[in-house]
Amino acid sequence: MCGRYVVTKTVTNLLPDLLGDFGPLPDDYNVAPTDDVPVVRDRHGERELVPVTWGFRTPWMSDKQKRPINARIETVTSSGMWRKAFAQSRCIVPALGYYEWTVTPTGKQPHFIHDPGHALAMAGVVGLWPDPTKPEDDPHRWKLSMAVITRDAHVAPGEVHDRMPACLTPDVFDAWLGDGLSPVELVHLLDESSVRVAHQLEHYEVSREVNSVRNDGPRLIEPL
Repeated sequence: MCGRYVVTKTVTNLLPDLLGDFGPLPDDYNVAPTDDVPVVRDRHGERELVPVTWGFRTPWMSDKQKRPINARIETVTSSGMWRKAFAQSRCIVPALGYYEWTVTPTGKQPHFIHDPGHALAMAGVVGLWPDPTKPEDDPHRWKLSMAVITRDAHVAPGEVHDRMPACLTPDVFDAWLGDGLSPVELVHLLDESSVRVAHQLEHYEVSREVNSVRNDGPRLIEPL
């Protein structure tokens, strides 16, 4: 799965095909669910960088329902939760890397997983929902949310967890964000692209400071 990740200004330079038209991203070394995060999506044929809340929500979900942070590639075209968003509202979530944990006798040990020399373009789906505290004619009433699409991690060498983000390579950015492919074709594209990225990933243990979402800073991704 993907439950915590890292985004920094460096990502802007590492993903020029995706972020070259936008300003530098903010530094956040411990991005967590419910945070507002930057994503790239296509809007009326133009790419835009927009803030969305990490935790997918639709208009029919109640305030008490859990907001999923991950969508499984195996069910994005069939599940009622994801089907419409996958067909119409895909996005790319830029990241320097992400964290996963192993269980040890002394507690949970975080690992930082990344592609050395490159940033990650994680595939995502966007959900739209109305803020009930705002009137219906308020242009800011509609809020954006997001979930990261995940896949089987056994395609990655030395995987830490059994799930991992499904990531895109630059050559498929346009096809992923555009409307020229069917959902079945998009799954095939994402499957092939994410396998290529998975083979480049490396990981190392990092400080257990990562375990608290209150901690931030570049020290969190320093190898132990």
